[in-house]
Amino acid sequence: MHDVPPTHSPVRSEPLAHGLKQRHLTMLGLGGVIGAGLFVGSGAGIAVAGPAVVVSYLIAGGLAMLVMRMLGEMSAAMPASGSFSVHAERALGRWAGFSVGWLYWFMLVVVLAVEATAAAQIAHAWVPAVDQWLWVLLFMVVFTVANLTAVKNFGEFEFWFAALKVAAIVAFLVLGLLAVLGVLPDTDPVGLINLTGQGGFLPNGWDGVVSGVLTVVFAFGGLEVVTIAAAETDDPARAVGRAVRSAVVRILFFYVGSMLVIVAVLPWTAQQAGLSPYVKVLDSLGVPSAGQIMNIVVFVALLSALNANLYGSSRMIFSLAERGEAPRGLLKVSGGRGGGVPRRAVLASVAFGFVSVLLNLLWPDTVFLYMLNSVGAVLLFVWGLIAASQLRLRRRLEREAPGALALRMWCFPYLTWLTLAGLLAVLLLMLTDDAARPQVLWSAGATALVLLVAGVRELRTKV
Repeated sequence: MHDVPPTHSPVRSEPLAHGLKQRHLTMLGLGGVIGAGLFVGSGAGIAVAGPAVVVSYLIAGGLAMLVMRMLGEMSAAMPASGSFSVHAERALGRWAGFSVGWLYWFMLVVVLAVEATAAAQIAHAWVPAVDQWLWVLLFMVVFTVANLTAVKNFGEFEFWFAALKVAAIVAFLVLGLLAVLGVLPDTDPVGLINLTGQGGFLPNGWDGVVSGVLTVVFAFGGLEVVTIAAAETDDPARAVGRAVRSAVVRILFFYVGSMLVIVAVLPWTAQQAGLSPYVKVLDSLGVPSAGQIMNIVVFVALLSALNANLYGSSRMIFSLAERGEAPRGLLKVSGGRGGGVPRRAVLASVAFGFVSVLLNLLWPDTVFLYMLNSVGAVLLFVWGLIAASQLRLRRRLEREAPGALALRMWCFPYLTWLTLAGLLAVLLLMLTDDAARPQVLWSAGATALVLLVAGVRELRTKV
């Protein structure tokens, strides 16, 4: 395997296991990004953009696809459990690897609380006799245990979670297409009436499309975990290349395809922010217990995201410890048959996750809201650093290890620069939006704090 040397000598650590198979990684790539943001949050995008939400998803999905292609290029050439944090360090310096690694870890453990709480709310509605906090505790314990054992257990959980989500989307697409064509019983062909009626395809103009992008772009977060997980396969370079190739186009198909079905089957004015548009469509088609079916799918999606975030956060902090950017005690991995698991890194991540959950249960509208806002735009910062890293590393790889470029970014460097411009445009637009502005400002503050710590560390090492 060709590699570009790190900017400094890493701390010696025990190796992680290679227990993930190609099927695990492929399904993680397909299902990791299909979550509650799609099944429920897409209603908000439809409410502001109308049928043109399809264009919003194309723009946001296009950005995510370009970022994943860049990340796939670097990860195929230089697989590492820290993925983009390691790439940022190699490309831009220790400050960049430290900053993006800790920001991403913090984002995952905070979002983890939202997922655990939302899943507990659904479970509590099904079984009211069990308090919501007990459901949260159960989920956290189950997935902590799963992540403390052999990594293949995480892979199996995610494989079946992803399989259910993908099957649900495919079934929805098939039913929707049959409804549009008038093939289902008691249905007439819909045609394009819902795409052109109710104010036309652009009922709120291009401003609505832009607002839609701001609403839906974060639904694509989670794809990055694929490149983190690739380091624990038998052939990381090949595995990540195949997973990225198979994931990005299919995910665009699932997202854009399902949005097209939703706005074609029902008038966009029938949708409401906060309510699942999928349930609305299934109800209109006479699918029995549509609401409960979608509740089950959303429940699985939330548990899947919880599991993936716990895994991703533990590997990120382990990678930081490898490079001396986190306590060295986190480098200890388990031995024996199910060895190679960074158990202390898992426990450190879940410990902060428990704190986040507690804050979410006790002060959801104050303390936890500030924490959530502080990571609200971090994903865009992470994507921006991925693009900046790829700009630097691609040139270096072409000089030093051209054979390692098994997966290449399209139209380099033009699409990389276009991606950076697109991310900057989204951030600037968020600053003009009253609802999104606090997220940008709080996230910028959190980023500035991490950068300050990184700068102080740099100065101390030079003294």
